[in-house]
Amino acid sequence: MMNQKKIIKQSFQVNFDFNLIFTSKLFETDNNILVDLLSSNSTSKTKAIVVVDTGVIDSHPQLKEDIDNYFKQYNDSITLEGSVLEIPGGEQSKNDETFIQSILENINTFGIDRHSYVIAIGGGAVLDAVGFAAAIAHRGVRLIRIPTTVLSQNDSGIGVKNGINYFGKKNFAGSFAVPFAVINDDSFLSTLHERDWRSGISEAIKVALIKDYSFFEWIESKVSDLNNRDKDAMNELIYRCADLHMKHIQNSGDAFEQGSSRPLDFGHWAAHKLEQLSNFEVRHGEAVAIGIALDSTYSYLKGYLSKPELVRVLDCIIGLGFNISYHQMNEQIIKGLEEFREHLGGKLTIMLLKSLGTGFEVHEMDKNIVLESINYISSYHSKKIAI
Repeated sequence: MMNQKKIIKQSFQVNFDFNLIFTSKLFETDNNILVDLLSSNSTSKTKAIVVVDTGVIDSHPQLKEDIDNYFKQYNDSITLEGSVLEIPGGEQSKNDETFIQSILENINTFGIDRHSYVIAIGGGAVLDAVGFAAAIAHRGVRLIRIPTTVLSQNDSGIGVKNGINYFGKKNFAGSFAVPFAVINDDSFLSTLHERDWRSGISEAIKVALIKDYSFFEWIESKVSDLNNRDKDAMNELIYRCADLHMKHIQNSGDAFEQGSSRPLDFGHWAAHKLEQLSNFEVRHGEAVAIGIALDSTYSYLKGYLSKPELVRVLDCIIGLGFNISYHQMNEQIIKGLEEFREHLGGKLTIMLLKSLGTGFEVHEMDKNIVLESINYISSYHSKKIAI
């Protein structure tokens, strides 16, 4: 008699909910957003540790004192465990695993459990690193993200991904973990370096080009305001960009990227490789701007996008102060295609444009046309700069 196969099939769903909260001057003692959040699911005093990007401390020297005073003000319901832990900003926090170890040591030392909180304050890289540590401690402790850059407030800080770089590959080690909440405090934006102010705008251009033509038109109309660091314009850009990102995560049916599609990474296959090739001299948002220019040009050369549409894309990016070319944009960038496919698994899936505001997916890229696109944007950029 043949052995019969026994199968127990399991299927269940888990609902995730979190709020993206917009405020200003979060750690002023009369702002009760954070204390209400920390004490919302507890009948006893709640514990938290705080990890901060050193660059944020440098730009806001009073921040640690403000955090201490805030917790003292609400000491009857929340407790800050230990001192504020500082880790360096940028890719350094993701390239050196000792920073993950230091976060885990604090979680262990201060007894942070699944009913306690890790509060991460910083740019996208620091949020990625702290989020990864929080996700692997006790199989996941509650994380509150407080993004401090444009890019992290409108993109990386509001999603469900965490990760660090390993084997020279971007986000090789990581997790999908939903934050308990995200708080966007616009007061952190006032001290941003010009490059960091600009960098996050590329993610707004990205999502507008693939999802919302009217938003792209709005960005075109606000180039001057954004260049002049108009606070209202930037707050509007962050809100609209974040809203589109969160709606995609909610409605895509693949929030944890189990399939091969990754539309929100339009322009990113080349961006990730360019960051690596430049030894992270090129920042993420700057690399994304170049990647958008490259894939938009590829879309044009393949006959999907009209030339007037391409010109609008390239002129918008250049008008905002981005370079759309880089000296290491050469044959090596092609390796980014396979690394992009490998990172997600399955077949290669790249988002291209068939019109402004409408993206579509392809599963192969003509390497000769990629190289032609690199030459095209390099020449276009040189002509624009010469004018």
